[in-house]
Amino acid sequence: MLTGKPMNRPKLQLRDEPMRLALRLARRGYGTTSPNPMVGAVLMKGGTIIGRGWHRQAGGPHAEIEALHDAQKRGHHSKGATLYVTLEPCCTHGRTPPCTDAIRAAGIQRVIVGTVDPNPKHAGRGLSILRGAGLEVRLLGHEPGKRGDPSAQKLADECAGLNVSFNHWVLHRTPFVTVKAAMTLDGKIATASGESKWITGEAARASGMKLRQGSDAILVGINTILHDDPSLTARKEMANGSWKVVKPIRRIVLDSMARTPLKAKVVSDEYAALTTIVVSARAPQQRVVALKRRVNVLIAPRTNSAVRRPPSALELPWLLRKLGAENVMSLLVEGGGEVHASFLLGGFAQRVAFFYAPKILGGRDSRKAVAGEGVKNLSEIIQLCEVEWRQLGPDLGMTARVVVS
Repeated sequence: MLTGKPMNRPKLQLRDEPMRLALRLARRGYGTTSPNPMVGAVLMKGGTIIGRGWHRQAGGPHAEIEALHDAQKRGHHSKGATLYVTLEPCCTHGRTPPCTDAIRAAGIQRVIVGTVDPNPKHAGRGLSILRGAGLEVRLLGHEPGKRGDPSAQKLADECAGLNVSFNHWVLHRTPFVTVKAAMTLDGKIATASGESKWITGEAARASGMKLRQGSDAILVGINTILHDDPSLTARKEMANGSWKVVKPIRRIVLDSMARTPLKAKVVSDEYAALTTIVVSARAPQQRVVALKRRVNVLIAPRTNSAVRRPPSALELPWLLRKLGAENVMSLLVEGGGEVHASFLLGGFAQRVAFFYAPKILGGRDSRKAVAGEGVKNLSEIIQLCEVEWRQLGPDLGMTARVVVS
């Protein structure tokens, strides 16, 4: 039976509760911590929780510091306490001092860590510093007497999976790319004339909007702008039925010939400063200049790829590197079939989020969720893993990771 939650979740064990709570706290930072990870922390002493905290936004106190402050506000002393934290405490100076210094100064006796820092330059250093200071430090899933414990390992995997975008960005310095599409059961996203509102229902659309809230940028192609004139904002439906923008989000438009109308919402609304139009060197200069007066414009370099590509194709590896350098950790691709194909068939996507309505559109000219030229044979097919299905009203939502070949 399908539910609104991922299936096959492990049963909660009593010993997991502090870290499970830390995970719940960490998720409160969803969509607000970039380019930092989501982190939660819980302080326990004498079997009682004395403090809790999470990283709320980049530049603000880290989760460990929030938990220490919370304990202090409640009149508790942290000396001799156990700290549960979902991610290895930082040991370097950034916008805030190292958490390892604060942990040692607070007199914490024991630290349980969900997962290590994904950065190879820092991984394990925070643990070593704390151990060197005489603290007892344990990594979840590697505790003495619990090796091979499936419950602890499941929880450790959740801690590691909490920040897939951050982990990818730290290692590759390019955004973690999710391709999102809402379609009929036969894989169509619009009629031949471009009509697409609404294929899926309210619950599926709300889930898709949640993906926007957790992303740093959203990307579409020029055809989406011309046919739908979307606002591409992260919104939340209010009780009175109106929609409220809950988070500013960068908007990227792939528009090789600078055809974006100056009246388009992404160019003319109050968030125009967050819009970037990516054009080619072949774009008419007059149009490029007009767009530059309203929004940011990037001129993509000419491709040196030996692979035969249409003249309108833009250099995606260059764009992803540039976005990564600008601290875009997560990119949500909501383009049409050609844009989706460029990312998926080109090997530039790490995850898909597909929403299926119990409808059949049919038609040779109906627009496909993934178009392009497709693969030549089954050996080149795009494989998915870590598949999760959710029932969203009458619709189905599927998220999965793209298998790296």
